[in-house]
Amino acid sequence: MTKRRVGVLMGGMSAEREVSLRTGDGVARALESKGHDVVSIVFGPDTRGIDELVREAEIDVAFVALHGRGGEDGCVQGLLELLGVPYSGSNVLASALAMDKLKAKEMFRLHNVPTPPYYAATRDDLASLEEVHGSFGFPCIVKPRGEGSSVGLTKCENLAELALGIEAALEHDACALVERFVRGMEVTVGLLDGRVLGALEIAPKSGMYDYAAKYTSGATEYILPPRLAATRTRNILNLAERAARALGCTGACRVDLLVTEGENEYVLEVNTLPGMTPTSLLPKIAAAAGLDYAALCEAILEGATLHSGIARSQPVPASSRVKFEERELRLIKAG
Repeated sequence: MTKRRVGVLMGGMSAEREVSLRTGDGVARALESKGHDVVSIVFGPDTRGIDELVREAEIDVAFVALHGRGGEDGCVQGLLELLGVPYSGSNVLASALAMDKLKAKEMFRLHNVPTPPYYAATRDDLASLEEVHGSFGFPCIVKPRGEGSSVGLTKCENLAELALGIEAALEHDACALVERFVRGMEVTVGLLDGRVLGALEIAPKSGMYDYAAKYTSGATEYILPPRLAATRTRNILNLAERAARALGCTGACRVDLLVTEGENEYVLEVNTLPGMTPTSLLPKIAAAAGLDYAALCEAILEGATLHSGIARSQPVPASSRVKFEERELRLIKAG
C-alpha cells in the first residue's frame, strides 16, 4: 500500500486511557515496521486540544487507537471529518450507536438480532427500585450506558446489590443499563471490512468477564476456536455479522456474544475500536486467520476513509501558522 504520514491517536480522557496508550504504542510500532511515517498523537487532560495536535502533526491519515467516551463514541470521528483527515474504523453514527448500549440494543431489536432483555435506570429510579425492577428477576447485570471494557459492570443477586450496582454505574454515566443475566459461554467474533475473521471463546476463571478478568494476567483463558459444534459456530459468525451490519459498522470491529446450552445465542455489544495490543483478542483471532499483527494494523489503515462527503479542507501547516501569529503580533505592537 502507499506509504503515508500516519497519526496514531491514543490516550484520551476516558476510563480506558491506559488501555488506549498500550493499543496506540503497539499499532505505532507495527506500522513503523511496515515502513510508514508514523507520528504518535497522545492527548488527554493535560494536553492541548486534539484538533490542534492533529493539525500540527500534518498527517495524511489517522489510525484511531482510542477507547471509551470521547474517542470511540463518534466525537473524534466527527472532528476528523471536519478536518478532512481520513480515519480508520466506523463512521460517526455507527460509533455513537455502538457505544450507547441502550441505542445499540434498540437497533438489535429492530433488526431481529437477539440480545438479553434489559431496561434503563437513572438516579431518579433508586427511590422506587423495587417497583421499577418489578418481575425482571435476578441475577442481573448492571453497566453504564456509555462505557466500554466492562468499566462499572456489576452482577447483582438481589435488590440491595442492584441498588449498589446502579449507583456504581452512575459514577460513570447518567444512565445505567440493567440486563438479564444469561448463563452461557462468552464468545467474541472479529470482523474486518465486513468480513468475518473468526471467533474466540472467553473463559474467565472468576466466572465473570469484568475489568479485572480482562486486564489481569492469567485471569482468563482464551480458546480458539471455541469449543462448539461447527454448525453453532457458523450461526454465531452469521449473527455477529448481522449485529455489525445493524449498526452500520465498518473497518475492524469485534462482536461479543453469549452462547447457551439451550441452543440460544445473544449479542451483548459491538466494539467499533477493539483493543489492539499485540495480545488483544482481535489480533489473536486475526492471527488464527493467517493475518499477523503488523499485517492486521496495515489492513485496518488501508480501510481509513472519510464518510461524510464533506470536501476536504487542507490543514494549516504548523510553520505557516507560526508565521501568521508572528505577523499578527508585529501588527499589534506596531499599532
